[in-house]
Amino acid sequence: MRGLPVSWLAICGLLACSGTNGEGMRGETSQRREMMVAEQIERRGVKDPRVLAAMRKVPRHEFVPAEVQGHAYDDRPLPIGHGQTISQPYIVAFMTEALALEGDEKVLEIGTGSGFQAAVLGELAKQVYTIEIVEPLGRNAAEVLKRLGYDNVKTRIGDGFQGWREEAPFDAVIVTCAPDDVPRPLVDQLADGGRMIIPVGPEGKAQQLVLLRKKNGHLTRTESLPVRFVPMTGEAQE
Repeated sequence: MRGLPVSWLAICGLLACSGTNGEGMRGETSQRREMMVAEQIERRGVKDPRVLAAMRKVPRHEFVPAEVQGHAYDDRPLPIGHGQTISQPYIVAFMTEALALEGDEKVLEIGTGSGFQAAVLGELAKQVYTIEIVEPLGRNAAEVLKRLGYDNVKTRIGDGFQGWREEAPFDAVIVTCAPDDVPRPLVDQLADGGRMIIPVGPEGKAQQLVLLRKKNGHLTRTESLPVRFVPMTGEAQE
């Protein structure tokens, strides 16, 4: 699954909720986003005010199938079809904060999925480039992002292992699927002074979120949370 700390796997349950139409529904979802940020994200240590504001603003329910929209603000990933999930809100916020975005960056995302992470990045960066290998997911995410007005997010269907060479370098790179090791093309496309956040490790075994910083051509590597993500497919598996 995308983006769930191992320590929370056992306690993320189904929370029933009811909805109404029109203004009532908008008010309810806004309240639920506020609660999501306060209880799931701030309480666990995410502090960047810009990240918190983006998580309050982006309508997560717009990025999930209708049958699970009632659970859009639950503390867990949700299925989005094709064996993929939308990440737990805390993981989205944690990974985004790690990039330390200030607003003028060009960001590369590998693994568009539902498009929710790209929308959050779109609130925080100047330009976002996002790649999805599963074509139906990529096309649906592009439609949702366009409908919601994220004109600064560019989407592509393809294998993210090689990145997006013609738009490199990128000030930040975020990867939402797990390779066994960090793909060299993504390191090469990271600008000097940039950051990359990526889950690393084989499917079914221990994975770690890894933060890479590039300075003067050299990388520093810091491991943070234990997580479970879907594997990076395509060239990464060859």
